[in-house]
Amino acid sequence: MYRPLWSEHILAEMASAMEKKLSRTAKEIRHKQQEMNRAFPEAMVTAPKSLVRCLDGIPDENDRPVLAVAIMARANVIVTQNTKHFPMDCLEEYGILCHNADDFLIHQYHLCGQIMLDKLDDQAAGISKTRAYVINSLKNAAPGFAQLVEAHTL
Repeated sequence: MYRPLWSEHILAEMASAMEKKLSRTAKEIRHKQQEMNRAFPEAMVTAPKSLVRCLDGIPDENDRPVLAVAIMARANVIVTQNTKHFPMDCLEEYGILCHNADDFLIHQYHLCGQIMLDKLDDQAAGISKTRAYVINSLKNAAPGFAQLVEAHTL
């Protein structure tokens, strides 16, 4: 349904956030990055520094490499909780949308609800829990998606 994409810069930003906001250890962060790269070896994208420098429509210089990766990989959407850092007028020029996690999951559900339900079931089975448990765990990060899935499956 979608393909994840990232760069060394994006992984470094993720590591910083995991350390500062989630108090994860260097070992936990390294493990997460290794598992991501193992599961999606094709996700790593390199963007030329010259392209990054040209993206002055993105107010935060640290977010410009994200748009550069999306452009290089011909992505349709950037998924981030930092949507205000990606002005629509700048993204439109490249045919790219910006969604937060909740909006992205809702959109994916509307594209193919059964696959999304199957994935929720797979995640639940992977931790020996129910779909309801997984949906409940998503309520803080993706409240609209959790509500939508609950309404359509209960």
